Amino acid sequence: MFTRRDFLQYTVNAGAALGVAGYGANVTRALAQQKLTQDDLLKFDSKGQITLLHFTDVHAQLKPVYFRPPDTNIGIGDYAGIPPHLVGEAFLTHFGIEKGSPLAYAHTMVDYEELARAYGRLGGLDRTATLVKAIRAERGDDKVLFLDGGDTWQGSYTSLKSNGQDMVDCMKLLKPDAMVGHWEFTFGEDRVKEIIDDMGYAFLASNIFDNEWDEPVFESTAMFEKGGVKVAVIGQAMPYTPIANPRWMFPKWSFGIRPDTLQENVDKARADGAEVVVLLSHDGFDVDRKLAGVVSGIDVIVTGHTHDAIPQAIEIGSTLLLSSGSHGKYLGRIDLEVRDGKVVGHSSNLIPVFSDVVTPDAEMAAKIDEVRKPHEVELNRVIGKTEGLLYRRGNFNGTWDDLICQGIIEQRDTQIALSPGFRWGTTLLPGQDITIDDLYTETSMSYPSVYRLEFTGTQMKEILEDVCDNLFNKDPFFQQGGDMVRVGGMSYTCSPNEGMGGRISDMRLMSTGEPLEADKKYVVGGWASVNENVEGPAIYDLMEKHITSKQVVSLPDQPTVKVNM
Repeated sequence: MFTRRDFLQYTVNAGAALGVAGYGANVTRALAQQKLTQDDLLKFDSKGQITLLHFTDVHAQLKPVYFRPPDTNIGIGDYAGIPPHLVGEAFLTHFGIEKGSPLAYAHTMVDYEELARAYGRLGGLDRTATLVKAIRAERGDDKVLFLDGGDTWQGSYTSLKSNGQDMVDCMKLLKPDAMVGHWEFTFGEDRVKEIIDDMGYAFLASNIFDNEWDEPVFESTAMFEKGGVKVAVIGQAMPYTPIANPRWMFPKWSFGIRPDTLQENVDKARADGAEVVVLLSHDGFDVDRKLAGVVSGIDVIVTGHTHDAIPQAIEIGSTLLLSSGSHGKYLGRIDLEVRDGKVVGHSSNLIPVFSDVVTPDAEMAAKIDEVRKPHEVELNRVIGKTEGLLYRRGNFNGTWDDLICQGIIEQRDTQIALSPGFRWGTTLLPGQDITIDDLYTETSMSYPSVYRLEFTGTQMKEILEDVCDNLFNKDPFFQQGGDMVRVGGMSYTCSPNEGMGGRISDMRLMSTGEPLEADKKYVVGGWASVNENVEGPAIYDLMEKHITSKQVVSLPDQPTVKVNM
């Protein structure tokens, strides 16, 4: 297996170079890349008869990206201080990763800007295709299962304009064996069914039922024979899709975790001869950590939705759990050795897809160029420049959302702005141009209207408390997997370890410093409301106007949230 020691041995010089005065960005980047090769990324202790490849939450990013990992990822109760709720130097220490190394850059925000300039972007579907094809060639197609964890079709300009067809066409070349969904459903019931009929591989969802007949909407399970072993893959869609996203887009379907239904499907798969059971899930890491202890008979859970990335699978009892990050930054791999119908050995790795190191697959690169070509001029249109780092991830804040809140306040003339705690959206380094392509990686969605309403202080507290409980409920089965709603124009204190109704305090208007009054009304703007027929401009149009008016965007250093742990 390609170990952390291997990574460190060939990156130590590059890491040292980052701290040497006089090295320009180009020299540093060249030194870093000399120490990293495609063969290094693919190095692995192959084991057993089956290789599982996992790819999730790409959010329609066809090209390589910058994506800054979070600086805050709080775990609650039994989940505090353990993966994936470790960030920065705590993450590096836990996994034994050297500062300045490729893995440090791929997994943490430590020295992020310097390392980003040294190691470059990650991801790109053409690079992922190269790695998948190489592993299939090494292991043999008859031993490899490639699984797509969902949130694949949504999140870019081209996906919005093509109703996801750009991603469907490209993913066909990757030839997944099965996928699950979440944001896919925001294209609407009819479009989802149309794509599924066209894509040529299984769309699985054990937990989606028809409201009228209480019957499964999709197949729950797909059976495969790999390496002479019968493998069952069971799908699990994001359980809270009708709450996190507009129910009116798929009104006939009900979701939920449904552990009893999942147990029935696991038992049926075993009765049908499955020697290995894999749960292809979009539940989120902590939900699936708990699920592994509730549902018996699952050998592997490959999870998505929360965008968490850990270097290797962890063991929860007899179940392996791996989360493969987001935005195409990683390709997860688990090899399984099976004997007498049981998994007796495994190897795992999360491969960071360094775009400057991996040779693009020619077939996929041509397809990406094809689907982007009609939009290329618009995609590359520059609307401004950023003075600072623009990123989204973190439990409480991200500078992209700070900018969006600034735009809503100024363009919609509001006192307060709200931006949803989405975990999708890429990063721009200081000094980079902002293009239409960049803007839509943060705002591309099918319900983009920016509302302007009045809320009382009491209503604002209720909104914040509700979202906070979704994130910090001590029972993972009541967590929905996003981050805290971002706020502009106001500040507050959050105490994550308190109970519902007791987490939010000291809400104040930032313009005056005055506390929000319970019965007083405030003008509030926001976007991505799950309600139907919301009136207002699309968020991407509003922000194009805002950024164009600024030309160079800068954000005041005004923290909006104080966290009490």
